[in-house]
Amino acid sequence: MRPAIHHLSISAVRADALFASPLQRSDAPAAEQVREAIASAIREFGPGGCSERVAQEFGDHPETAVVRMRWARWVAGEAFTEPGPAAHARLFARHFAAHVVHAARAVHVIRAA
Repeated sequence: MRPAIHHLSISAVRADALFASPLQRSDAPAAEQVREAIASAIREFGPGGCSERVAQEFGDHPETAVVRMRWARWVAGEAFTEPGPAAHARLFARHFAAHVVHAARAVHVIRAA
């Protein structure tokens, strides 16, 4: 029997890496600290090694591992969702499209009158 291969999403890899890092919730880390901790854990353990540490912790201390993973998922997600140029471009495109639709409706109303 061949072992199953699971491909993790980037958000899952980041959460596992933060979970495996020494960063603690009580540190109240800034986004940059979270990104650095994730990068450091991935460099040190690799994505698979981070997942192994998560699995080990869930086996040894499931009640605390659940809380830490919930925190890790939330904080890792927040650390990588800061708006960048692409997000600003999408926002501008939506805003511009709304104005075009509004203008088209106004022209239609004027012509109908």
